[in-house]
Amino acid sequence: MQSKDILIIGGGPAGLAAAVAAYEAGARDILILEREGSLGGILKQCIHNGFGLHTFKEELTGPEYAQRYVDKVAEYKIAYQRDTMVIDVTPDKVVTCVSKENGLEQFQAKALILAMGCRERPRGSIGTPGWRCAGVYTAGTAQKFVNLEGLMPGKKCLILGSGDIGLIMARRMTFMGAEVVGCVELMPYSAGLKRNIVQCLNDYDIPLYLSHTVTDIAGKERLEGVTIAEVDEKLKPIEGTEKYFECDTLLLSVGLIPENELTNMAGIEMFPFTSGAVVDENLQTSADGVFACGNVLHVHDLVDFVSQESAKAGKHAWEYVQGELSRSEKKVSVEMGKGVNAIVPQHVNAELSEPLTIMFRPRDVYKDAVIKVKAGETELLSKKKRVMAPAEMESLLITPEKLAACGDIDKITVSVEV
Repeated sequence: MQSKDILIIGGGPAGLAAAVAAYEAGARDILILEREGSLGGILKQCIHNGFGLHTFKEELTGPEYAQRYVDKVAEYKIAYQRDTMVIDVTPDKVVTCVSKENGLEQFQAKALILAMGCRERPRGSIGTPGWRCAGVYTAGTAQKFVNLEGLMPGKKCLILGSGDIGLIMARRMTFMGAEVVGCVELMPYSAGLKRNIVQCLNDYDIPLYLSHTVTDIAGKERLEGVTIAEVDEKLKPIEGTEKYFECDTLLLSVGLIPENELTNMAGIEMFPFTSGAVVDENLQTSADGVFACGNVLHVHDLVDFVSQESAKAGKHAWEYVQGELSRSEKKVSVEMGKGVNAIVPQHVNAELSEPLTIMFRPRDVYKDAVIKVKAGETELLSKKKRVMAPAEMESLLITPEKLAACGDIDKITVSVEV
């Protein structure tokens, strides 16, 4: 059994940012465990630009953004193990992992940071009908083929779902000479950022079919065509609205799922609306000394936000190791009011030592709405928004002074009023 002050599971953007922040806060005994052959996570295959505007105040590609943190890890001589698969985590922070180089290992961490990221929702979980033929890929798999391996998944494709990876792959496939016949979205609004709708679909005259879904897949050995149909208010296909597209490739961009198998294994309390752990304002989970950050906690829009959040986790993990991070006996719950979904954190300590950041996603598209935050019956914050959509996270900042002025409270409620 080896002992580590801070052990980080995951060497993607979240794990790297947490490690760098922990080091800069004073930690030296840090170890990153990464299951892939190199650090950087999903950013290695995201060769498009648009990263780093918040963190580095310049536009970078995914690999460039990741390399900034990889260079910091090298500069600080932070230890990491690649090709290492974590197979068990206990509530008392014992981590078991396996690798070709070191075989089976166990670590006892004083503080543990979960930064495993997320995975794509596959075809099996959405019940797409038709034959199990070749030519159906998740958008991320297709992105890896094209950007890292130089392989084209097909020549004529349709995209199901308007998540950001799917939108970006619509543009990428077009760049590579493929024909993208359309992007199909089940909901009446896009699941991707507005800028990606404009830059990846509108700029290339790729049609977006809102309130549509795939109803049939043709082809036994290889995909030959896809039938889509409009859906009603209950998301059921409307008979007579079918459209058939001849194509050899279907890319799925139908959502991301936080990689929380290890979180569940450790017996940590989960929050169903984010599919991540329940955390406080310090990103500490229900397990003492275990922190969660990045897409394993909740799916983010931008990697810049992942880095900011994970840096906070790294800093607080080191404070925990030093005995400087205490939990008050009284917790204040953070609750989702009208129009609010996937809120983080889910509770806070009664006495805050630093400004509280609350993040959430709107449940629907709202125009000229007002975000209201109340502590009991006292209004903490009122923020006007011209447009809000589920595809874009909202972030709110509450000062400790404002919360302290409310006196003895049991809950904070965030709601959207139209």
